[in-house]
This record gives sequence, structure tokens and C-alpha cells, in this order.
Amino acid sequence: MRVSARADYAVRAAAELAASAGRPLKREQISQAQQIPSKFLEAILLELKHSGIVKSTRGNAGGYSLARRAEEISLADVIRAVEGPMATVRGERVESVEYEGAAAGLRDVWVAVRASLRRVLETTSLADLAGNDLPPRVRELTADPEAWISLNRRRRPPTEIRD
Repeated sequence: MRVSARADYAVRAAAELAASAGRPLKREQISQAQQIPSKFLEAILLELKHSGIVKSTRGNAGGYSLARRAEEISLADVIRAVEGPMATVRGERVESVEYEGAAAGLRDVWVAVRASLRRVLETTSLADLAGNDLPPRVRELTADPEAWISLNRRRRPPTEIRD
């Protein structure tokens, strides 16, 4: 999975709002706290507002805040708000692609990939992230040293067999 700058910035901005305990934050405050380009953040906050994740309040004491409790907003909600569906193949939903011959089972692989993403991103809330209290399944996955190693960096001979 490739995480776009837009999705990364959206999650970080939403986490900053979750950590603010309901106090509205100005766009510049979020931008500085998370080192997100202000103009890019403006567009992201607008998308999050249209999706019902954030709300804005005008005035001197105004700014952006979450529209719902941080416990009720998953990371998947935030990513979908700015990117659309969690997994697509050539711009199509994974369940609608079809393959023939040797690749006939590939759709099932893409569906499984999407399910794996959902299992992590839908069960992790903004409150979990902002409080650094990630769900047990996420902690379990990150506890595996292999999770931290890029396949491009393993440098194992391609014929090596592991037990």
C-alpha cells in the first residue's frame, strides 16, 4: 500500500484535532504542529469538513475541531474522506475486477489485502492514535521485527527457503 501525502497529512491533522480535547485549532496551528504545508492543509480540512469529520467555527476563538468524538472516527474514515475507497485496482473497486487463466484468483488476493487494511485502519480510532494507545492487533503486528524490514532491503538470495 502506498500512503499518499494527502492521506498522511489528513490523518496527522485529524490526530492533532483529537489531541486538542475539543478546543478549536487554527489551520496555522495544525500546520505548524504537524509540519503540513498550510495551503495543502486548507484543501484537506475542507474535504474532512464535507465528509463530516471536522467542523469549523468562525471568529477569533474559532478554528477547526472534530465533528464527532475522536473515539467514533477511525483512521479509515479519515483516509476515505480524502482518498475514496481503501483499495482499488486500476481505479475500480476490487470486487468488480475479473481475471482469467493463471490470474483467476487475483481478485481474491486484492479483496484480502483490502480486508487486512480495514482490520487495522477501521479498528484504530483518532483517540487511539492521539493517545498513543493503539489497539492490541496493531501492537501485535508492529512487535514482529519482520514488519519493520523492507523487502527491498532484506537482501536474501531469492532461492533461500525458510522454515
